[in-house]
Amino acid sequence: MFKRMDEISIEIPDIEKPDPNAAAAVQELLGGKFGEMSTLNNYLYQSFNFRSKEKLRPFYDLIMSITAEELGHVELVSHAINKCLRGSTSYKEPDQTPLDVVKDARLSYHFLAGAQGAMPFDSMGNPWTGANVFNSGNLVEDLLHNFFLECGARTHKMKVYEMTDHPAARAVIGYLLVRGGVHVVAYAKALEVATGVNVTKLVPIPSLSNKSFNETRKYEEKGVHTKLYTWSDNDFTTIGQIWKGTHPEDGSALEVIPGTPQGYPIAEAPAVEEEFAPGISVEDFQQIAARLKMAGNINA
Repeated sequence: MFKRMDEISIEIPDIEKPDPNAAAAVQELLGGKFGEMSTLNNYLYQSFNFRSKEKLRPFYDLIMSITAEELGHVELVSHAINKCLRGSTSYKEPDQTPLDVVKDARLSYHFLAGAQGAMPFDSMGNPWTGANVFNSGNLVEDLLHNFFLECGARTHKMKVYEMTDHPAARAVIGYLLVRGGVHVVAYAKALEVATGVNVTKLVPIPSLSNKSFNETRKYEEKGVHTKLYTWSDNDFTTIGQIWKGTHPEDGSALEVIPGTPQGYPIAEAPAVEEEFAPGISVEDFQQIAARLKMAGNINA
């Protein structure tokens, strides 16, 4: 079961700086082969199909907890895309071609099919596919795949970071570089426990430290790179048998945190009337409010 809160992981800068092509690039971090939808669904199906979970409980707990965090990362990247798209067009009558300014945007689906919102596509508009899911059933093989997947995801985040200076995109990517780094190290440590091989000696991959990015340093200074959350009130407590010791890059002590990190309110998304979204006029809203009051037997 999943428990959802009306929050996101970090505060995203609320700056209107329309950049449709930046949004297209960030789409890779959502629906690309190494995007958050891929990490989420890889771990989700591995957790569904996990064998001998009682004997191998720490590994199961690790995959379960990271799966829950990836759900939040899908949401976070979606909000970054929305912020990059905000203000790309403005309302005009249909005959005044209000969407003319974005007809040459690299990813027209944002405007033709998505009302200027995130979509489950990669940066070229290809829909995310379940073919990106790997679940062999072999614990070591799956952990090795997950380590590679997180390293590939880190590479893509670094490249998209270099493609755009949009404040919302960079804020989200900076945070995800830090949290993705946690997952890289977690799977490396899991492989060390399972096989005896010190995979942590390989990190970071690529060999550029997160401290090289302005948007990551503030998180590492707070120790965000050393914390692994259980994402559960009572379960997945054995991950401390894997997530322990020190961080391989800076020697900081690693810590398991029961539950979830502090969240932040989800910002209001304004109407985009030229996209017919949400398509509710003031009069419509008044009628909806009246019907809700009637249904709830509210007199005020």
